[in-house]
Amino acid sequence: MAATPHVLTVAGSDPSGGAGIQADLKTFAAFRVYGMAVVTALTAQNTRGVRAIHGPPPEFVAAQLDAILDDIRVDGAKTGMLPNAATIRVVADRLAGRLAAPLVVDPVMVATSGDRLIEEEAVAALVDHLFPLATLLTPNREEAAILARRPVDDLSGARSAGREILSRGARAVLVKGVPDGADLVDLLLSPGEERAYRHTALRVGPTHGTGCTLSAAIAAGLARGTSLPEAVERAVDYVGRAIRAARPVGGGGLPLDHLVRPGDGGP
Repeated sequence: MAATPHVLTVAGSDPSGGAGIQADLKTFAAFRVYGMAVVTALTAQNTRGVRAIHGPPPEFVAAQLDAILDDIRVDGAKTGMLPNAATIRVVADRLAGRLAAPLVVDPVMVATSGDRLIEEEAVAALVDHLFPLATLLTPNREEAAILARRPVDDLSGARSAGREILSRGARAVLVKGVPDGADLVDLLLSPGEERAYRHTALRVGPTHGTGCTLSAAIAAGLARGTSLPEAVERAVDYVGRAIRAARPVGGGGLPLDHLVRPGDGGP
């Protein structure tokens, strides 16, 4: 019997359960992988927005990583909210020396509610220290625009921004949520290759935790040995299912229903 893959998330906590490590662990369970979590930030938030952020000392983040890596095999990993440059550097240092598995980097900068989740000076640390380690980066179009320093309003802008991000050390980038007519497109770019994942924009209002869920689903697929294009395809399908099945739990953004099963080809 094949061993169950072990997948690690290094991200912030969302006490309302819709995003962050809570969404990641629910997604890992849906993909039937064993989930682990290193907490990089505590947030006071709900479906309406973020009220406060508290970051543990970087040394404690490093201690969490060491505790896992000293004891447990890691078959795949993702990063989410990394609130400051010191935390980014310590995470990159540990993963560079000790992680021999696919890594998905979700460069979380701005919450769906519009709240800023990362210090300005941390963006350069993200590019310099974490991008070179990533199997895949998963910025939404707003984050891609920040990273590439250019607007991302359509597929042409997403392609240009993605190529710029690749030139800065990334191996592959998925620019998410690019409008194209009545559809949204997630554009996967790697050197010499491009693939578009087109889906109909779902008219459900604001959602909560879609980016966390997508990157966690991709990390789970990669940990199972799935190719990157297929892992992205299955993750996009899963997020769509989870949005369509979602029900409100508060007065703000709609958290996804992570209990839906991944589509064909799942475990």
